[in-house]
Amino acid sequence: MIQREKEAQFHPCKSLARQPQLTAEARCKLVSWLIPVHKHFRLSFECCCLAVNIMDRFLASTPVAADCFQLIGVTALLLASKQVEVCSPRISHLLSLCCDVFTKEQLCNLECLILLRLNFRLSAPTLAFFLDYYTNCIEASQLVTRNKGDDRISRMNPDPKIPRQCSNLAQNVCELTLADYAFNKYPPSLTASCALRVASELLKSKQGLPEHETIHSHEVQWDSFVDELCTQSVSFQPTGNSKHYEGDSLAVKDDSYKQSLVQECKDNLKLLVSLNLETLDVMSTM
Repeated sequence: MIQREKEAQFHPCKSLARQPQLTAEARCKLVSWLIPVHKHFRLSFECCCLAVNIMDRFLASTPVAADCFQLIGVTALLLASKQVEVCSPRISHLLSLCCDVFTKEQLCNLECLILLRLNFRLSAPTLAFFLDYYTNCIEASQLVTRNKGDDRISRMNPDPKIPRQCSNLAQNVCELTLADYAFNKYPPSLTASCALRVASELLKSKQGLPEHETIHSHEVQWDSFVDELCTQSVSFQPTGNSKHYEGDSLAVKDDSYKQSLVQECKDNLKLLVSLNLETLDVMSTM
């Protein structure tokens, strides 16, 4: 998949390595603030993910002062909205959310600087893209299944709520990972697939296993497909240099994810979920 190959060029796994004035806690506070801001402007989850990616890639290449960190966040959100949305928020509205501490000129100058640092490369593969892609694949896989003993293909009538419920919960889990700097080391495709796996397990624990044979068949097929997502044929390993990206990058190799990395990501997601169950419940009602 093209996007799986591209994500290595757009993945800043150590964005704070060159930031003496910024901490993981400060980044967590800023991203946690950006998430409700993007919802306030009714921007897509794709826009939010891209904004965080733009911000991290800029931080990986350019040391910044702590007092302008919030300006970097809203500028990244503005750039992301111009890339993926039909309408972008007004600059005045964005600055008002910062209590008008910054000026329009400062934001526009920073916008130009970010574009130059990133070489105008904004179309990065994101968590939102992979979540949507995997969910669509799962829904499609449930529509057809091969009959046992021959090559005929029969059409099934799965419950469409199962993939979408899991996808919505996985998106909420991914929102939590955006703010947690510890998840920066995982490629978006891996985080998305593991989030679907964790969301599937969480839904089962809440709703119980289905008893109807047909529904159970769909659940087994769903689980099998989600498991495959965690072991797809691309692996990511740190490299020293990259022609496309200044800073820490990841190289694509024709191999599967290391099982230890997959398990580590899933375990960390489960821990993150267990620490934020109340937050997830609130997010599910929004």
